[in-house]
Amino acid sequence: MLRSSRTARRLRAETASLLHGAAELARGRDVALIAAGLTFYAGIAVVPLLVVAFSLTALLTSPDRVRGLGDRLAQLLPSELGAPEALRTLAAAGTGLDPLGFVLALVPLSFYGEGLRRALLRFTPRRDTLTGWRGRLLALPLVLVTPLLMYPLLLAASAMVELTERGSALGSLAVGYYSVLFTLTAPLLWGFGVVAAGRLRWPALVSGVLFTAACLSGFLQGFVLFLALPLALGAPFGGLTAVGAVVAISLWLFLLHLVVIGGWLLTQSLDDRLRSGGQSSTGSSGS
Repeated sequence: MLRSSRTARRLRAETASLLHGAAELARGRDVALIAAGLTFYAGIAVVPLLVVAFSLTALLTSPDRVRGLGDRLAQLLPSELGAPEALRTLAAAGTGLDPLGFVLALVPLSFYGEGLRRALLRFTPRRDTLTGWRGRLLALPLVLVTPLLMYPLLLAASAMVELTERGSALGSLAVGYYSVLFTLTAPLLWGFGVVAAGRLRWPALVSGVLFTAACLSGFLQGFVLFLALPLALGAPFGGLTAVGAVVAISLWLFLLHLVVIGGWLLTQSLDDRLRSGGQSSTGSSGS
């Protein structure tokens, strides 16, 4: 009992220390504005990214297979705002993409790398040159692994449909949560470890990425639930539902990027904690 009490106190102390470190890193910086800037870059990149991912997945499997699995994924999305049809359109555009269209799509896609590098640099003392070009070029290699991430996600969506049809809503939710978590882990590892200008130790990087991916996966599940709500999104915009839908999606992207930045700050805080602990242990052994 005494040992468990000490462990709980130490865990609370370590958590408070990490949160304090993250708050110190964010002090004096407008986190909301930085997240809004990153959301702008994401708005440019998200459609080309999905189109390229569908295109490469079709090369890995077949166009018919991708369109079929895309239809299965569309069945999971609420129909209120036309999300299923939008997904089918993206899948069709990706599977029908020609080489020139593929190359052209890489240009706006790479802007997210620039936005991520610019945003996360605001929380480090490191100076950087050619930030935009570095971010864009460093983001492009991740494109090569998109089919290895997209295809398992589509297979998971097909399994979710089967579970839903069997009446296992909880099982479907679990498959969706963990499949998205798995899909996000590799891009976040690359984004935090390579695209960002920080130099993080592996224990801090892996721990921070897994935590961030878990939070993002939960938020994305919430976004799907939000799409199902019977909201009149066009009411604040003169009845223009399309405008309201775009604003709502932009707001969710903004919230997701607040989570990304929060995860980065906690990862940096953990890295600082590990470095200070390593230095203190080194000093004590030397004396």
